[in-house]
Amino acid sequence: MRYTGPKVRLSRRAGVPLTRKAVRYFEERPYPPGEHGRKTNRRQTGDYGLRLMEKQKLRWYYDVSERQMRRYWDMAVRGTGRSGAELVVLLESRLASLLLRAGFAPSIYAARQYVSHGHITVDGRKVDIPSYLVKPGQVIAVRQRSRGMQPFVAAAEGTYADDRIAPYLDVNHTDLRFTVVDRPLREQITVPVDEQLVVEFYSR
Repeated sequence: MRYTGPKVRLSRRAGVPLTRKAVRYFEERPYPPGEHGRKTNRRQTGDYGLRLMEKQKLRWYYDVSERQMRRYWDMAVRGTGRSGAELVVLLESRLASLLLRAGFAPSIYAARQYVSHGHITVDGRKVDIPSYLVKPGQVIAVRQRSRGMQPFVAAAEGTYADDRIAPYLDVNHTDLRFTVVDRPLREQITVPVDEQLVVEFYSR
């Protein structure tokens, strides 16, 4: 199942801010949530616990269920590259992930909602599946009828955009449209996870 509770709690459990909004809260309370959070020593976590937490961080960062994560892992193992890098690239290639990376949504949760509610098109056709894997050359856009909504007006003004747009995207914020120009490379993806520990978790 996907986590549907308070998102800042995930960041505190993970030990790193997983969303932009969580950065300020995490700086104020950088310890795990709960009654005994202040007393928790993350350094005492065993090898299994460390690997499990890296896997969970990756799940939470991309907002995927355990079942989906296992499916992506199976796909990554069948790929030609390093399994860990391939796993991150697959997660980054999801439609919801790319919406976030292009600056069309303030969080992965909002990006997922925009797709599910039918506001997004791929190559001119409405796609309402957040896990849709986008291929190089495909064009993603906000539907014409949705462009007057406040979140997309803000996106057109560049409100959610990072200082540096991902090199595998060609983004036009004003037109609320972007093209995936190439398949992401692991070194181009900023994600606070050591995927080698995820590999070790699934390979145990």
